[in-house]
Amino acid sequence: MVSLTGDMSPLHPDRNLALELVRATEAASIRAVPFIGRGRKEDADGAAVDAMRAFLTTVNFDGTIVIGEGEKDNAPMLFNGERVGNGRGPQCDVAVDPIDGTSLTAAGRNNALSVIAVADRGSMLDASSVFYMDKLVTGPAGVGVVDIRLPIGENIRLLAEALGKPVDEMVVSVLHRPRHEKLIEEIRQAGAGTRLMSDGDVAGGINAARHNARTDMCVGVGGSPEGIVTACAIKALGGHIQGRLWPRDDDEKQKGADAGLKTDGHVYEADDMVRGKNTIFVATGVTDGQLVAGVRREGGYVYTESVVLRGASGTLRRISSEHLTSKWL
Repeated sequence: MVSLTGDMSPLHPDRNLALELVRATEAASIRAVPFIGRGRKEDADGAAVDAMRAFLTTVNFDGTIVIGEGEKDNAPMLFNGERVGNGRGPQCDVAVDPIDGTSLTAAGRNNALSVIAVADRGSMLDASSVFYMDKLVTGPAGVGVVDIRLPIGENIRLLAEALGKPVDEMVVSVLHRPRHEKLIEEIRQAGAGTRLMSDGDVAGGINAARHNARTDMCVGVGGSPEGIVTACAIKALGGHIQGRLWPRDDDEKQKGADAGLKTDGHVYEADDMVRGKNTIFVATGVTDGQLVAGVRREGGYVYTESVVLRGASGTLRRISSEHLTSKWL
């Protein structure tokens, strides 16, 4: 089997796969532009899906979608199990989210992304049968320090000590949901501040793991597919991620168990979510955010900003592109 990242020497430039994947996230983001702030999240998602799939068919790899649109969105394309790529090159597991933050896009709010993550074939956990996961994400300082099984206040204190900063300067990102009311209260009682996210917990997790970000930790229940995607990025950042599946009812708990998942509070570590370091994560901004700028139209050009994170090399690269508007919109 051809390795995803291959030999790290210059004679094996499989890094080019990451650049090919960026073309797909750029396309998805650009196609979503006409729907930003228009209140039509299904139309935005549909346009992004069509564009991403069209570009993925040209990419030099043999991909199987492990985390796609079908389970959560009943989409006819980019569904779990679909083969993507031209069939040549490395064999990969693929996770896609043409728009992480369709509601953000529809409302014109920040932090909507187009995302693709890939890893070696058979290495990515298929958590799609349980929609939600309770997650804890930090940067490298949290490795071996924090644990999702501990009370949130204790984790905040431990991470603050590891970072060498006062607790009252700590900032924790949480999705703004009724289910998190108690968690938000506990964070504030511990002395830390909160950054409440309306959607987009992939960006929230990555921002918490970056060394120069404005948040120190991302916690709470979000999408389980998004957790696996985030884990691919965290591998490159050297950060910490843990997750526990969060079934909504007994039927979903049984469905997860039937799929071989551990739904009894088992803690999934980073290597349980994605084995090894042969991961590539790419994201292009749809709307502006801390991680990347959103798509911008100016005159006859469309501007995009993307990030590429490779687990094998531990690098984060930024790609700024300009596209002729006449070719896209």
